[in-house]
Amino acid sequence: MTAATDELLRLEGLTRAYPGVIANSDVSFTIRTGEIHALLGENGAGKSTLVKMIYGLVRPDQGRMLLSGRPYAPGRPAEARRQGVAMVFQHFSLFEALTVAENVALGMETPPPLRILSGRIREVSEAYGLPLDPARHVGDLSAGERQRVEIIRCLLQDPKLLIMDEPTSVLTPQEVEILFGTLRQLAAAGTSILYISHKLEEIRSLCDEATILRRGRVVATCTPRERSAREMAELMVGASLAVPSRSPATHGAVALQVSNLSRPSPIPFGTPLREISFSLAKGEILGIAGVAGNGQDELLLALSGELRSAPGAITLNGQPIGAAGPAQRRKAGLVAAPEDRYGHAAAPDMSLTENAWLTAGARMPLSRNGFVSWGKVRDFAKAVIRDYDVRTPGPDVAARALSGGNLQKFLMGRELQQGADVIVINQPTWGVDAAAASAIRQKILDCAAAGAAVVVISQDLDELMEIADTFAVLNAGRLTAPRPIQGLDTEQIGLMMGGAHGMEEAHLAN
Repeated sequence: MTAATDELLRLEGLTRAYPGVIANSDVSFTIRTGEIHALLGENGAGKSTLVKMIYGLVRPDQGRMLLSGRPYAPGRPAEARRQGVAMVFQHFSLFEALTVAENVALGMETPPPLRILSGRIREVSEAYGLPLDPARHVGDLSAGERQRVEIIRCLLQDPKLLIMDEPTSVLTPQEVEILFGTLRQLAAAGTSILYISHKLEEIRSLCDEATILRRGRVVATCTPRERSAREMAELMVGASLAVPSRSPATHGAVALQVSNLSRPSPIPFGTPLREISFSLAKGEILGIAGVAGNGQDELLLALSGELRSAPGAITLNGQPIGAAGPAQRRKAGLVAAPEDRYGHAAAPDMSLTENAWLTAGARMPLSRNGFVSWGKVRDFAKAVIRDYDVRTPGPDVAARALSGGNLQKFLMGRELQQGADVIVINQPTWGVDAAAASAIRQKILDCAAAGAAVVVISQDLDELMEIADTFAVLNAGRLTAPRPIQGLDTEQIGLMMGGAHGMEEAHLAN
């Protein structure tokens, strides 16, 4: 850990309110030069609003900021960047059809000629252990390499403060170690890092100090390595943390059978599916890991019915459904929750009630004689809000008004509450806090205990180790043969995720 002493950024009494909610209230803390400082809090705690104020996307209603001892009040991100504050967002902002160098240039106010910029990209990326070829198209890069583009784009600005929002959500364990090495190198050179993550073991390993928010207020500060992950999670929620519990596995008949499923990707720069086969029994949870961009979205599209296949490629309870569409599959008993919660899983401008109808309308008794019973739909949405602790004023609020984590909780509840025979979920706890993640995992386990067959596609290995019965890895559109998860460790899984199938098979044979 660094021996940071000089104060870089001081927040004094920052307050920001929106209609009906106070996002931040009297928030004060300090980040020192060369310090890796964690910002923790459950969903809706105010982390996003706070970093938006630091980065110039939102202005505080009250309070002030000091950067290197001087008043700091950026009106927009360009001003923040000019004063030495850079940010790597959770969602990449890259154009896949452009090269690395062209994408980096788009993020600069006055970029140099591409030839000179390419040389700088090579120089900086190699110096920080994140090698990049500036001539490669972003569409051909892995998720980890795309994150490198975002980081290098920030580092070329020589920032004093680098804000990172959930930076490891798309990385293998090996890539996480490379990233942490880079961040420690930056901190040793004097760059401060504000690090936001729900992965508390990572916080313990990486961060010097942590500030914990709850309902918009600072409730604690701590040194992460001196606290357990459970202790920090309980500080975040203000209560003891429930640990998911599972009943002994009792698998029934095969509910879902996939046989030699091969489909081209409908997504630009996507990954085609290649001869995917597996069977899933009632009561079984199959965990599928893989680095982002290896066919996860395509697999969900194929299973949900948005991407059709040969009639016999997929069977549900013994009936072929490969040629059936999403509504037909939902009526037959298969529901799916995609990763992209804005635009794919939800319509952002529609209310939570309307979003509930979008998928539950095909399965639940929410209409009569062809007319939507909006009262019943609203009651269903209210039940999801209640049972999944969705922080929102009510079911008539637009989906886009919720924080990412709260919308995720609503979408998971919408699917898990439908009593389906087969449930397919891509990234079930993406962007949610430890307590909400634990609650969602318990709900998944409860569904399996009630007899549902569940496919969980996730990049959170701890999650899969906790809830899955069987495990497989999706790499370059191919799925490894599912195997019992007992006996596997994260090193083996990381090798499999990186595509080292032969190495992994040899390792297991020894």
